[in-house]
Amino acid sequence: MRKKTFAAAALLAVASLTLTACGGGDGDNGDPVAVVSEETGARQAATVLDKPFEKPDLVLTDTEGKQFDLRKETAGRPTLIYFGYTHCPDVCPLTMNNIAVAKKQLPKDQQDQLRVVFVTTDPERDTPAELGTWLKGIDTQVVGLTGDFPTIQAGARTLGISIDPPRKDDNGKTVSDHGTQVIAFSPKTDGGYVLYGEDATVEDYTEDLPKIIKGENP
Repeated sequence: MRKKTFAAAALLAVASLTLTACGGGDGDNGDPVAVVSEETGARQAATVLDKPFEKPDLVLTDTEGKQFDLRKETAGRPTLIYFGYTHCPDVCPLTMNNIAVAKKQLPKDQQDQLRVVFVTTDPERDTPAELGTWLKGIDTQVVGLTGDFPTIQAGARTLGISIDPPRKDDNGKTVSDHGTQVIAFSPKTDGGYVLYGEDATVEDYTEDLPKIIKGENP
């Protein structure tokens, strides 16, 4: 895995500045606010945090319309969390499919251990049924969650992931501006200690998931 180390506090400051409108480009708010320690000459697929994020205290609704307590339901399990939306034309389906393909390379028992959680940033359109239909085409084991927007937004913010309310673009289409990070949580500590950017590939996840499942550094 090509990786870099980053203090969680500094990461929070940097990550909260960047939003991606699926189908659009990245926003940039000017000068960098932190220095990153990284391997020279390598494109960085992941960030290893020296101080892990705490898992968000989120109670949302799953694809079956049932209450899902994120902390309770994923406690002691390797977990990947991503915030996105089903109408996204590019980044969201690519990210989820990359994870799904890599997950299929794992032994069956490890596939069953891993929790992949997709939290919508567009809850008005992403009903439980809509989420369920979309995720079935990717991986039936993915947990899809929806709820009220302020709750989702607040939960994402604790991970340094910024999301804005869905808006109309210049063509009249509804888009969701959101951070595109994937956070990996350790089964040993439940801390979010590895962060992947949208450029992470199937190969990156395939290489790293066996270690993440064991709670090891990739």
